[in-house]
Amino acid sequence: MPVVGTSRNPSTTVLVASAAAVALVVAGVIVYRLCRIDVDTGQIAVLIHKVGKDLQNDDEVAPDASYKGVQREVLTEGRYFRNPYAWSWEIYDQVVIPKDRLGVLISLTGEDLPHGEFVARQDEKGRILTKGIVRKVLQPGRHPINPYLFRVEYQQHRPVVVPAGYKGIVTNLAGPLPKDPSQLLVEKGERGVQKEVLEPGRYYVNPYITKVSLVDCRSQRFNLAENKEMGFPSKDGFWVRLDGRIEFRINPERAAEVYVIYNEEYNGDAIDEEIIRKIIMPNARSFCRLEGSNKYGREFIEGETRTVFQQNFEQAMREACEPVGIEIIQALITRIQPPEQIAKPVRDRELAKQEEAKYQQQILQQEQERLLATKKAEVKQKQALVSVDRQVVQIVIEAEREQEVAVTEANQRLEVAKLRLKAAQDEADAILARGKAEADVIRFENEAEAAGWRRAVEAFSGNGHLYAQYVLYNKLASSYRRIMANTADSPIMKVFEAFTAEGTARATSPPGATSPASAAASNSQ
Repeated sequence: MPVVGTSRNPSTTVLVASAAAVALVVAGVIVYRLCRIDVDTGQIAVLIHKVGKDLQNDDEVAPDASYKGVQREVLTEGRYFRNPYAWSWEIYDQVVIPKDRLGVLISLTGEDLPHGEFVARQDEKGRILTKGIVRKVLQPGRHPINPYLFRVEYQQHRPVVVPAGYKGIVTNLAGPLPKDPSQLLVEKGERGVQKEVLEPGRYYVNPYITKVSLVDCRSQRFNLAENKEMGFPSKDGFWVRLDGRIEFRINPERAAEVYVIYNEEYNGDAIDEEIIRKIIMPNARSFCRLEGSNKYGREFIEGETRTVFQQNFEQAMREACEPVGIEIIQALITRIQPPEQIAKPVRDRELAKQEEAKYQQQILQQEQERLLATKKAEVKQKQALVSVDRQVVQIVIEAEREQEVAVTEANQRLEVAKLRLKAAQDEADAILARGKAEADVIRFENEAEAAGWRRAVEAFSGNGHLYAQYVLYNKLASSYRRIMANTADSPIMKVFEAFTAEGTARATSPPGATSPASAAASNSQ
């Protein structure tokens, strides 16, 4: 069947494609701008879900992302994309806690607390369940806190700094009541003053839940008569004034106990005055009046009584203050002033005693000087004797030393002579041995050479004459190449006579035998 086709203008197709691309780009830009969430540095974005399940009447925020409303989780710095139909968002600044502050979180969502409670409850995973003050505090820095969930207070709160020498007394303002309300210190976690104290350092504690009071455990001094006159009546009715200096400190191990007992008026920040007023001053006055009323006024002018009074005062103060947690480092009576009407006679008498003692001391000093002079003379005499003895000893030692040196030198010379004699003997033995060895070598060489000759002569049937000719001919054979002689009786030819029959017979004849020619010659003669 025939196919029917339609034709389209190419320019129209290009325009349609371009329009579609532009529309797509515009739509993408619009979607990008509407869906984009830019969270700058130091900011957060709170998400609000527009669709989903409806909240209950008692819900302030959405439990999770399936519900409508403000979400618990926030978006921190970055770029995010959300559908604007389903989501909306709000940008907030993060909470910035300065370095010298701490932040307290107040939960704005959850169930209401029962009457009398103000601390927000949490589950085992740390999630906040109720409204109220959160136990955990925020330390200095930036924190992404959802403003719909929490309110942050930090301007009026500072971390607790326990200086060196102090102890931090911890008081729980929230928690269960103590099981034993009659105890000064409660167990850990109970409401009240804790047994454990804070050591020197910086602590970030919630001021609504925990109170920290500083107790100075360093040594402190004060004068007994600083604010009012200090004194007591003597046994004879005179008023004796005195002044003293007491150095004390709070026992660091019992700082919490002392704080509970003596913080009634100063609220734990300056209990030193309470300690002075309630412990130290009453015990000091009690001792001075009881101890001082048993002695006469004149006795306090004498040094011995003052010393005993001082020692007893320090001992009594330590025994009285130690049971209540106060350590007495030093307790001194710096001044005791009896009445003038008894002080002057006693003073004059004491001066007279001092003068008498001075004169007695001078007499004793003179006696000591006399004894010293005698001792010095004896010492000089002993020194002279020692010097003479030293010289005698030195002379004897020097003579003994010279004698030892002479004996040592003679022994050395004797040893040297012995060594030289031994060396001469060794040298003579060496010369004899060397001469004997040389003679033996010559003898052995001669014997070896004679043995060689003997073997060589044995090769010629024991005829030495033939061996001598053999040696001569060996020596001459290597030197002659050609012989020219004009006569048979030439001297040179005499050498070769041995090669003749007569020479050979003479050579082979045994020693002592006479050749035929010689015998004929002798017979002719």
